[in-house]
Amino acid sequence: MKPIQRIHHISATVADPNENLYFYRDVLGLRLVKQTINFENKAMYHLYFANEQVDPGSVITFFPHEENPIGRVGAGQVRRIAFRVPKNTLHYWETYLNKQAVAYTEDTLFQKSALFFQDPHHLHLALVEAEETREDQQIIGLHGVELLSSDPIYTLEFLMQEMGLLLHKMTPKYYYLKMRGVEGQEVLIHRKFTKRGRLGIGTVHHIAWSVPDKESLKSWEETIAAHYPITAIQNRQYFYSAYFKDPGQIIYELATDGPGFTVDESLATLGSTLMLPDQYEEERADIERNLPKLNL
Repeated sequence: MKPIQRIHHISATVADPNENLYFYRDVLGLRLVKQTINFENKAMYHLYFANEQVDPGSVITFFPHEENPIGRVGAGQVRRIAFRVPKNTLHYWETYLNKQAVAYTEDTLFQKSALFFQDPHHLHLALVEAEETREDQQIIGLHGVELLSSDPIYTLEFLMQEMGLLLHKMTPKYYYLKMRGVEGQEVLIHRKFTKRGRLGIGTVHHIAWSVPDKESLKSWEETIAAHYPITAIQNRQYFYSAYFKDPGQIIYELATDGPGFTVDESLATLGSTLMLPDQYEEERADIERNLPKLNL
């Protein structure tokens, strides 16, 4: 099988959907590309955001619900999500975040200058500069993640040996991994053991890795199943996927590149309508009545 090339998406748990929508669309400038529901909980939205063209490696999704429990960041989770912005734009983003009253600190991540901040539900985020320049200052996509593992060396070995990520540096604090796709996304594994995390508001639920199609997903499922429990392949309307935990208890998803978000909406109208899977379409009226109204 071909090594994993990129992050397909990252999914996090948050609270109020309109606070979520405002921050990622109106503050960070991402595009709402899909409003649907959590297929396991039809009383909860599943909101997808990406860059304007919905490029691979730019998707982040959320499960917003006021009754979600409060989470605690710790081992078995993504600690921080990093977005990539064009070269020489961090100063612009400092000024912009100040204007938006978003508190931030300057730091280093992936051995690059970075801005650290949180969203309204305390999800840990960062902006790092890409090598490429652009005419605007907008977020390009996901740069990478920092992982907290309950067994860092085994998470490292799994990502290298099973998924094909490349170790390019090791420091007393981190293992630095790079992905093979053209996006050059990166993964940090914190080498220190930490207290076990608790899923809930303000935490990442899972990180999804991109695989080309259903045939390759089936091959991955069989390979993973030889060593770790993995779910059956799920139809997520816009991709097919399967879920499992790595040796460090981090939840992973393997997700196909297709059929994609334009299977039920045009590129121009993405995110404008609540889209439901076929099994819930007959319940549309009840679902729409019970979901909070989004400030579109």
